[in-house]
Amino acid sequence: MKRIHVAAAVIRDAAGRILLARRPDGKHQGGLWEFPGGKVEDSETVAAALGRELAEELGIQVTVARPLIQVQHDYPDKHVLLDVWEVSAFNGEAHGAEGQPLAWVSPRQLGNYQFPAANRPIVCAARLPAQYLITPDDLEPKALLQGLQRALAGGIKLVQLRAPNMYSPEYRDLAVDAVGLCAGKAQLMLKGPLEWLGDFPAAGWHLTAEQLRKYAPHGRPFPQERWLAASCHNAEELQLAARMGVDFVTLSPVQATQTHPEATPLGWEAAGELIAGFNQPVFLLGGVGAADSARAWQAGAQGVAGVRAFWPA
Repeated sequence: MKRIHVAAAVIRDAAGRILLARRPDGKHQGGLWEFPGGKVEDSETVAAALGRELAEELGIQVTVARPLIQVQHDYPDKHVLLDVWEVSAFNGEAHGAEGQPLAWVSPRQLGNYQFPAANRPIVCAARLPAQYLITPDDLEPKALLQGLQRALAGGIKLVQLRAPNMYSPEYRDLAVDAVGLCAGKAQLMLKGPLEWLGDFPAAGWHLTAEQLRKYAPHGRPFPQERWLAASCHNAEELQLAARMGVDFVTLSPVQATQTHPEATPLGWEAAGELIAGFNQPVFLLGGVGAADSARAWQAGAQGVAGVRAFWPA
């Protein structure tokens, strides 16, 4: 069965809201909400197809857009490749030019809408930022919390509290303070034994590769409403992450790093090939920073993760 190539858009307005369209009842997956777009014709680039479809469907002209995520999904009756771009600027006022109902919703509200099964990774990508801050592991708790405050004030929206040199009670105390600092400002991802899950209901969980190998056969350890991530370094670990139903991963190391000089870098080309076979958002990690964001997007990544790159001086 031939895979149908579809260009779709996560369209944001100036307030950060995202535009959804409702599929006609008589169509495939009718009645469900979707991210606007349509089929890429044989002679078209994805950008051209997206511009054409959004002009036809919504009456807008795209002015700023970039790749966000690619998702391959097999329905019983058709196979699709969703080539999703983020549209951050456009001319015109969006309206249902084909009579379809539209809704502007906040990223948090996306969970209240029913989408086709193929769109779940897109919902995750639409809710995630392009930068993932990982806290340094060589700071005293007070200095770490002060730095975290400055990072949040600077606009960081996704944080992993990584403190491998601390004893468990120290980390737990630090996590309590970090949860308070991040409330209403950023999504906090904790690391540690899954036995702690019930103690930090507001936090997401970032699994180590070792935890991923241990727990993946048992499936997702908590409901979809809570963020789950994992550290991956190769195709096998990405397969385990997909099997477990994680929301996003870090893939590392892309380039040589000071912190892990013994690790063989993947390189940009190999990282892109690994991402192409994985349907969830991927943050590239290891020797990358904010200046590499555009290159990461072109490789298919959600964005970049890092310690030094995003930690305030």
